[in-house]
Formats: sequence, structure tokens, C-alpha cells
Amino acid sequence: MSGWNYAELWKGIAKADPSRPAQIFGDTVYTWGEFHSRANALSADMIASGMGHQAKVAHYLYNAPQYLESTLASWLGGFVPVNTNYRYGPEEILYLFDNSDAEAVVFHAVFADLIEQVRDRLPKVKRWYMVADESGHALPSWAIDYESVVSRSVPDVTPVKPYSGDDMLFLYTGGTTGMPKGVMWRQEDLFMVLGRGGNALTQVPPGDSVEELIARIKPGEKGLVTLVACPLMHGTGEFSAFISLAMGGCIVTMPNRNFDPAKLWDTVEQRQVNSIVIVGQAFAGPMLEALDANPGKWNTTSVIQMGSSGVMWSQENKDALLNHIPQMLISDSFGSSEAVGMGMSVSAKGAAVKTAQFALGPNCVVFTEDGERVQPGSGERGLVAVGGAIPMGYYKDEVKSAQTFRMFEGRRWTVPGDWAEVNADGTLHLLGRGSVCINTGGEKVFPEEVEEVLKTHASVRDAVAVGIPDTRFGETICAVVEAEPGHAPALDELSAHVKSRLAAYKAPRNVVLVPTIGRAPNGKVDYKRLKQHAMDELGVK
Repeated sequence: MSGWNYAELWKGIAKADPSRPAQIFGDTVYTWGEFHSRANALSADMIASGMGHQAKVAHYLYNAPQYLESTLASWLGGFVPVNTNYRYGPEEILYLFDNSDAEAVVFHAVFADLIEQVRDRLPKVKRWYMVADESGHALPSWAIDYESVVSRSVPDVTPVKPYSGDDMLFLYTGGTTGMPKGVMWRQEDLFMVLGRGGNALTQVPPGDSVEELIARIKPGEKGLVTLVACPLMHGTGEFSAFISLAMGGCIVTMPNRNFDPAKLWDTVEQRQVNSIVIVGQAFAGPMLEALDANPGKWNTTSVIQMGSSGVMWSQENKDALLNHIPQMLISDSFGSSEAVGMGMSVSAKGAAVKTAQFALGPNCVVFTEDGERVQPGSGERGLVAVGGAIPMGYYKDEVKSAQTFRMFEGRRWTVPGDWAEVNADGTLHLLGRGSVCINTGGEKVFPEEVEEVLKTHASVRDAVAVGIPDTRFGETICAVVEAEPGHAPALDELSAHVKSRLAAYKAPRNVVLVPTIGRAPNGKVDYKRLKQHAMDELGVK
């Protein structure tokens, strides 16, 4: 074998124990043998289309077994999986598919009409695979029925070039210009930061090779059952699935596309779920409310861990969940698409960790802007940096790559822009993103992209977007607006205007009118002042 490569690992697990459950979706269970067979057939079709080594495959899908099937298919053929935010509008989708050089797109039928708006501007795409769904959308003439492809029985594919740890995955993440950036992860680096087939919380040690991980698979044994409640198209969901699958585990996804905490707990009980993956308070809040409203309704004794990454999660919520499920551990990870493993807090019943307090990862350091390490307990603020196994950069964007991937102390680090202090005990106190990024329900929204759309509204002279604290979503977007004389734009019209250009989650949920934005002569905005003003106007503390 050739280094750390997911295609070789997942194929090897499937051969070692083909009858072991790999994915569960509602009432449907796919074994590891079926997982590999279906992915292999899809990969064969992609190869037949003429796609070359490391060609890009976009996955435009809600949570469903097809997401990980098409990811494995991409890797089996030596291609690069590309995540797609299904909340994006037409121009954002066009940009992502074009920027990533996608040559195949796997999409749920509900997105066919949106794709139709941009398809003629994407000449590089050789294959459009449509996954049928409840929308009932008929198969367009330009698409291929996904199920008819994956149900074929074909010999194991041979990739265009031998598998390698250098084979890649792209993880697109939000950008300050309003368009996403493609983080380039080598598979070997992903293996390193995702635990090399191990899991400290379940006391499974890292592996020394792909061969060793395959050898661990014993037919008839049950793997870790992981329910990924958050989207697979985000790093938290996708990478958590990779961790479980690397141990021969089973991934459970929910058929409902709107989060339903009661159905989640039904599934936990029915499928004896061991691990639950969420994104902070937006999930944990409703989950706790369901448990509080129905004491003793669900058997949760199978749950041994619950994990989150990417957004603040309150200590009070963790404490309350641990009261309901006292045997589990709660892991709260601090990281980003570019920087996995920056820090983690682990809470147990009676020993919850304070919100925003994290133990530094082994390759994580806080630097001042001039490259000096921040000393523990100094009260000095610095930028969080992570070294070791990190991405290659942003695809086709050397300028932004240079801004995020920097040299300190003679080595290369990822510096996503998160500010922090280092406590006297060496733990990290996270302060926030210096770019005033708004984090709403796990989605990163940069103010600039919302502001540019708001300012195109006829009633708006100038506008700023700020994040307002929210118990469920972490933050919600508030538009601070300087209106044109004689105008007073309402929330509904501004929200609809933003939704016409951007994903719906980027639309403001509140509007505060001001006489002037008060920009400095250089055009800069005092976000802190305007945010506080908006909070005061809205009565938010």
C-alpha cells in the first residue's frame, strides 16, 4: 500500500467484514460491502467519462448515504471530493463549481432547477448524477440517474494513478469577499489530524498504517455507531464521519431535512447510537428542551460521547445534558476548515469546562502579530496558530493562502484569524475572529458580503452587518442601516433582498436604523460600537 489513503482503508474494511453495517438512513441499512460496491460502480462510471487523476467531484447533497458513497467513489478513482453548501444561491454555486474545476457533480433532485440556471456556464462538468428525493423532480435530459449507476455490479476499479497520501480532498469554506475558498487537504494530513484511525474518548489508539487499521477489523464485531446530526457538507460532520469510518464504524444520518430533536432521540434509542455529532447550541438547545419536556422517554444508555466543533457551546447546556445522560463525555473542539485540532475541552458529569476554555492541541501556539509566543497568564492577546499536518493552501488563491498560512519560528502554520489569550494553566481562552466574522448556527458569515447586498437596496444609503448574541444560534445577523432620506426600510424587505442574492442564513433577522454609519475617512467601520448600539436598541445583553 502507498501511505495513508482513505480509498485503500475503506475498501480494505469492506473486504474484511462486508456484512458489517456502514450507513443507516431511516429504515435503510447499507453494509460495508454495499458501501464499497455502490461507490465502486460510481467510480467506474466517472473513469469511463474520461476524468483524469485528481479531477474534482462536487457533492451537492443533503445528509444521505449517497454523500459518503460518492466521497468514497471519488477517492477510489483517484479524484478529489468537493463539498457544496446546499444553502447557496445560483451565483455562489456557479462560483464554487467553476472555481473548483468540477468535472462531475452528484446532486439531490431538489437542486435540479437551480443547476439548470447555471449549467450552461459550466462546460467542464462531464457528468451530472441526480439522486432521487422526495421533491419528485423528474430526471433532466442532461443528468444521469444515480441509483441506476451505483446498482451495477462491476469489477474493482483501478485508479488513473496509484493511490497516494498526496491524493486530496477540498473543503470549501466562506470567504471575506462573499465567495468560498477551497482548502486543499492531503489525505495523509487528514489522517494525522483526525487521529490516524484512533479515538481517545473511546480509548482506541492511533494506527501505525492503513494495513494495521484493516487488520483490526474482526468479522461479527460491532463498530462505533455515530449519528451525524449536522451537515456532512461542513467539516465538522464530514470529518467526524471519517473518524468513525476509519475504525470500521457505522454512520447514521437523518432523513428529515429540518432538525427535529424528538426524531433524533428516537433514532438514538432505535439504532443504539454511541456518538452524536452536532454544531453547538443551535442543536444542543432543542435537544435539551426535548429531554426536559419528556423525562425518561428515551433510552440513551448507548451514548458514550457527544461532540461539537466550530461554534460556542454553553457550560449550562452541557451540564444539563450530562444530567440526562450521565455516562457520556462531551467534547467541544476548537478548529476550522483550515486548522483542525487547535484545541479541545472534554466535559464529564460534575466536571464541565467553562465556555470558550480549551486545552491547546499538541501543535497549537498563540503568537503575537510579530511572531512572538504569548506567554501563559500574561494577559496578552494573540493569534491562534496550528502547525504540523495542515492544508496545502487555498485552491487557486495564492494571496489568501499567504495571509492564512504563515511562517513563524522557521516553520509553516495555519493562522485562521482567531484571537485568544493563554491562561496561566496553559489553556486557551478564545476571544473571537478578528475579522468580525459572524457565526450563526455553525455557519460562518462575513459581514462584508451581506453589507454589499444590503447597499444595493434602493432605500439603503449605507449598511453594516453585526452579530447579535443568541441563545440558540450563537449569533444572529443584524443589519445596521443608514437609510436614504425619507426612507425607513423594514426587516422583511431587506431580508428578502439579501435572500435573492445570498443563502437564506445570511439574511438579517433584525434591523436597526441609524442616522449615519459613521465611517472613518479611510472607509473603515467601528464594528464594536455599532454592535453595542444594535444590542442596546434591541435590548440584548
